[in-house]
Amino acid sequence: MTTYLVKRLIQGMVVLVLVSTVCFAMFRFTGDPVLMLAGKYATQEEREQVRIAYGLDRPVYVQYATFLKGVMHGNFGKSYVSQIDALDMILERFPATFELAFTALFISFILGVGLGVVVSINPNGFFSRTIMAGSLFGISIPTFLIGILLVMFFSVYLDLLPSFGRGDTVQIGFWRTGLLTVSGLKHILLPALTLSGYQLAVLIRLTRAGMRETLSEEYIKTAWAKGLSPAKVILKHALRNVMIPVVTIAGLSFGELIAFSIVTETIFQWPGMGNLLLTSIFETDQPIIVTYIMLAACIILTINILVDLLYALLNPRIRYE
Repeated sequence: MTTYLVKRLIQGMVVLVLVSTVCFAMFRFTGDPVLMLAGKYATQEEREQVRIAYGLDRPVYVQYATFLKGVMHGNFGKSYVSQIDALDMILERFPATFELAFTALFISFILGVGLGVVVSINPNGFFSRTIMAGSLFGISIPTFLIGILLVMFFSVYLDLLPSFGRGDTVQIGFWRTGLLTVSGLKHILLPALTLSGYQLAVLIRLTRAGMRETLSEEYIKTAWAKGLSPAKVILKHALRNVMIPVVTIAGLSFGELIAFSIVTETIFQWPGMGNLLLTSIFETDQPIIVTYIMLAACIILTINILVDLLYALLNPRIRYE
């Protein structure tokens, strides 16, 4: 296990270096940041001063070495717009995005696995057919349309839930959370449901397919023949073997939910990292964009390793080399 962990960490570091290289090349050769920093009315002399001040007059390999050195020390530079440290700006928004992604994953996992098991037990019933039709709808419909429909129904017509913002928050140490206030819980419900729509549909169909296959296995028939209770056969013997692919998809989805919740955060004006990224793209604020991409890659790699480790807990027969 230790050897496996070391290998995965080395692989992760290589991937992060490659991502940093791609980010550096992409933003150095797809536009001149001096135009953003100096402004469109700056004279040629003022632009040269800015170029020298930010080290943009140096050779490319020197700029890249300086960039890598800064990244290794957690220094991604300052925002071109606000002149605030880029990593601090991202981390300030991180709790909002993490809580939104966590709530969306919680909803999709509980409902997806639960409904998937129910549908697999009675696949031809009216309820099962309705759930499966709903899951197909969830996969097919775009996320932004789900968000708009939820806002129209729950906010405009019923006036039950707020349509934008994060609500009241409380500060606990370095973390600002909205999950401990009634206002925060009300505000997170609609964006979390929107973000969980696709993952919920996928988990329902994945759990149903896995359970249908597992319930036809000989050891399950033997368990039934021994007179075990339905709960023990389904939850202990059948569902446990189905959980490995389900956990894999859920784990990978969590990384994607954190990194790519841009559309949902924009619709609900959620003050998270995705909203900041979109604003930074419009303003060509390269340090913020690079920091976001690097942090997203780091989160996804970490979650992948954690998901692999969960395999061993779910199935002790799995061994790592």
